[in-house]
Amino acid sequence: MSTTTPADTSEVRDHILATGQRLMAGRGYSAVGLNEILTSAGVPKGSFYHYFSSKDAFGEALLHSYFDDYLAEIDATLAQPGQSMAQRLISYFEAWRDNQSFLDCQGKCLAVKMAAEVADLSEAMRLAMKRGTSGIVSRLTKAIEGGVAEGSLAIDGDAGSTAQSLYQLWLGSSVMVKVERDGAPFDTAMRTTRQILHLPPE
Repeated sequence: MSTTTPADTSEVRDHILATGQRLMAGRGYSAVGLNEILTSAGVPKGSFYHYFSSKDAFGEALLHSYFDDYLAEIDATLAQPGQSMAQRLISYFEAWRDNQSFLDCQGKCLAVKMAAEVADLSEAMRLAMKRGTSGIVSRLTKAIEGGVAEGSLAIDGDAGSTAQSLYQLWLGSSVMVKVERDGAPFDTAMRTTRQILHLPPE
């Protein structure tokens, strides 16, 4: 008789989340039903409800998982050795440009895809989104402060407002890239980012 170990349980849950992330990053939260997630993941409905009490509970867990991974990637990018903080920040935005493709983002554009949608659907998901985006802005703020301190960049206002403006700039650009089916909005965002940080153009 086989038994399910904690490791097995964690793997199944992570697999369901990864499948949902890939599907919802492509089409949004409301357009993807539970049956599609379960069929794509190859797990029975009972397994889903073992881990998640509802689709909204799944969405909340999905956002927490997504942002945990995303914030870890930011931390790694902003800690790259042998680079100035300005170079690390530009590397972060270059990665954003590369990952937020209007063709296929492989699940990496979940926040962009779901931000406006889930904020109106579920308070728990809205708060999960707010927690994640606040974590991003907080890290950008510290990186900008570090860049100013070391002299690799300069700003006209305070670091927090600058970080918030940059995040909003790139979030809006991601939406426009999808609308226009063209990467030009990212090129504009990068030029504006360099101007805001008083860096030379590419």
